[in-house]
Amino acid sequence: MLKKSHFTAVALLLSVMLLSACSRQGIYETAIGFERASAGLEADNITVGDLEIAYLRNAEANNGDTIVLVHGFGANKDNWTRIARELTDSFNVYAIDLPGHGESSKPLDLGYRFEEQVAHLAGILEALGINEMHMMGNSMGGGITALYTATHPEQIKSAVLFDPAGILDYENEMVGMVLAGDNPLIPGKPGDFDRLMDFALEKRPFVPWPILGVMEEKAIANQEVNQVIFAAIKEVGFTPDFRNAIERIESPVLIVWGKEDRILDYRNGAVFQKAIPGSQLEILEGIGHAPMIEAPEESARLFLEFAKPFISKAD
Repeated sequence: MLKKSHFTAVALLLSVMLLSACSRQGIYETAIGFERASAGLEADNITVGDLEIAYLRNAEANNGDTIVLVHGFGANKDNWTRIARELTDSFNVYAIDLPGHGESSKPLDLGYRFEEQVAHLAGILEALGINEMHMMGNSMGGGITALYTATHPEQIKSAVLFDPAGILDYENEMVGMVLAGDNPLIPGKPGDFDRLMDFALEKRPFVPWPILGVMEEKAIANQEVNQVIFAAIKEVGFTPDFRNAIERIESPVLIVWGKEDRILDYRNGAVFQKAIPGSQLEILEGIGHAPMIEAPEESARLFLEFAKPFISKAD
């Protein structure tokens, strides 16, 4: 949820823009810029091979550790601004648009299986000069974070998995919907994005209608690449390879799951905990698929308490 002062500032900003007859796109860009600035972040991009990669980073660097944030399927770097607001004073935060997402390149033939996305992310972080970090991931990004942690143990100081994909011992209503040909995660027509937000989030944050409309247009425009990515990742929860890989994890791992998650059942959290040596599990009552959006302050607090022994002291 937005803090009252932040909510008031956003509402005032939107009122002024509506009165000045700004376009929906202009309102969207201004509001997103305000969210980023309020979180102490600014947008940047980097070329990695043939890919253009967009990301957010601290507007002002500090002497703290680095945190890399990895969004979920069909999402983007701006899913992290609310939790980043709790972190950028003490950490250097990087929220990456993975290939195929957000403002990054979206080649259909890149390869989007989990292990391929880990390789893409490793290349991006190498290009950014990041070789040691805390990493957080949500949903697909949680699965990528877990696999990255298993693959590059020397780089990960701690990892947080928010409702991670990769294990489907317990299924819920979304599996049946996908099998029936109705995937709520891939908007294809007007109204689908609003449905997605209601389905994914138990505590839906305030998003003014002009911004929601632009977000829906972007999601519908990405339908083709989203279908390609979903086809590449949808089987991972039914195969043993992922589970076998994360059993090798050596870094400290915190698993945070919203109990009301309708996309990935929270009971899979205990399975993750059993698979990852020494990991800890927190189940959040009244929260859905994206704790870092629905409960950013609580999510940040859980990370800070868990990672305290592994955070470098600033000079």
